[in-house]
Amino acid sequence: MELRHLRYFAAVAETRHFGKAAQALHMAQPPLSQAIRRLETELGVELFTRTTRQVSLTGAGEVFRTDVERILTSVDEAVARVGRFATGVEGVLRVGLTGSASYRQLPTLARLVKHEMPHVRMEVHTEMLTPAQELGLIERRLDVGVLRPPIRQEGIAQRLITDEPLIAAVPEGHWLADTQGIRVEQLRHEDFIMYGATLGSVVNDAVVRSCLASGFYPHRAYEVTETSAALALVAAGLGVAVLPDSIRSAPREGVVCREIEDALTVPLALAWRHDDDSPLIRQLLDVLERHDMFVREIEGMP
Repeated sequence: MELRHLRYFAAVAETRHFGKAAQALHMAQPPLSQAIRRLETELGVELFTRTTRQVSLTGAGEVFRTDVERILTSVDEAVARVGRFATGVEGVLRVGLTGSASYRQLPTLARLVKHEMPHVRMEVHTEMLTPAQELGLIERRLDVGVLRPPIRQEGIAQRLITDEPLIAAVPEGHWLADTQGIRVEQLRHEDFIMYGATLGSVVNDAVVRSCLASGFYPHRAYEVTETSAALALVAAGLGVAVLPDSIRSAPREGVVCREIEDALTVPLALAWRHDDDSPLIRQLLDVLERHDMFVREIEGMP
């Protein structure tokens, strides 16, 4: 049984007329009648009752029509899906993000993918620092990453999304909570809540360099693996955290954010495998480009 025979049957079942069905199928009537006869012989049942005046479905034909419609619909949907996949508008997009990017950039990215690539499903992995995302890309567990350069692995391309200022997250009631525009020097005697020293955090590096430029090394009182944990400890009054400005997008009770006038900025970039020529990645980059998500090329980009 061939797929075309099912389409022949569906056309005759729809029109109840061999001549009209043949015209709709752009074929002559005799070959259509012969194909339906062969189909009935193969199935061992009569699908149509034929008279000189009309063609009607038998009981077996009615049952067969229901299944044929379902089969043809599934085939048409499969053809449409593979076409969308080939053009990068259908598939699964595995995205890694730093903890702070989850607060501001993830909603924007998810909204654009939903509106511009409605048949793409996002698989989101948050709280991944840059080294973990690099490894995920190289090992093909991620398709794209929203991470903080510099990237140390070869074979990864990147586009800059933003340069974020560092801000101070302090507990409510802290002596700096009512101060607008603090300076790094004012944090000299504070307990710092920072990412683990072994995690390779770009934010940590920027915090340490900012403090060294002001003549002191930050006192690392607590180490965390997630941005949300850092904010929870700040809210508990255990110290201060110097984090990217994007955390302001998700205010937390008990935490006050204040600008730091002389702290460094930290870049945030979209990264993907340099040799990944999949239509899905090309479509994503085009969408983000059209919606001005990128700031400029990063120097030394592969």
